[in-house]
Amino acid sequence: MLTLDHVSKTFGAARAVDDVSFHASAGVLGLIGHNGAGKTTLMQMIATLTRPSSGRILFDDEDIVQTPNAIRQRLGYLPQDFGVYPNLSALEFMQYFAALKGVRDASRIRHLLELVNLHEHANRSAADFSGGMRRRLGIAQALLNDPAILIVDEPTAGLDPEERLRFRNLLAELAHDKLVLISTHIVSDVESIANQLAIMRKGKLVAFATPEEIIAQARGQIWSALVPHQDYPALSKQVRILHAQRLPEHYQLRIAHPQAPTASAIAVEPSLEDALMAQNYALQEQQA
Repeated sequence: MLTLDHVSKTFGAARAVDDVSFHASAGVLGLIGHNGAGKTTLMQMIATLTRPSSGRILFDDEDIVQTPNAIRQRLGYLPQDFGVYPNLSALEFMQYFAALKGVRDASRIRHLLELVNLHEHANRSAADFSGGMRRRLGIAQALLNDPAILIVDEPTAGLDPEERLRFRNLLAELAHDKLVLISTHIVSDVESIANQLAIMRKGKLVAFATPEEIIAQARGQIWSALVPHQDYPALSKQVRILHAQRLPEHYQLRIAHPQAPTASAIAVEPSLEDALMAQNYALQEQQA
């Protein structure tokens, strides 16, 4: 459905996206990387908001850089900074965007407000919505044209835990017949719902794999160790500590390291976040 072929984007001398290639179809694709990794720039190119400096982006085998309308009519986009108009209710907001997108079916608006659980608030001013409600309204407007591709940039930024869970579940439900691209630096946003992960670092795609494949690569490199307080400073300089819990006489540590960091360390099953941290540390050491 969507193919990136050696896509790069430069701003002056800075290379925001550097030679990225991958292919994705229906399901959830998590685009993960630290702030400044190039995720948003990549999303904007797929959404045809900016053009690549080089490379091709294909949607159903059609070059959308040359013919952007090939994807715009089938695209839903929720940017990280999604604003609402202060004088419009949620219903009026949806009616406005429906007119812009050429959607004339009023039942579509009602259906989408129900889908995102905002139908009871349809006549409230959208300016009075919580952050989570605004994000759900943003998803509703992005779905007005029943897009084949839904692009969501940092979907849970600023949301409380309950709203984050509700929002993730909604995106998972939408992905059964669409390609949902989620850009985030919060691993838990995609850990349980992504079919594929694209890992970016400094503009480069450093991995494209399933969550299971990334976790498998980290097995045997994540350890649990109980370390006396006096040994902690020296050990912290030798290994990558992912988590440290201070106990009365010891630290309970979770460590990323190729070999057992202490004689009593026990290998544990990595989480996706563990695996990504281990991968990141390995890349840092290679580049050092």
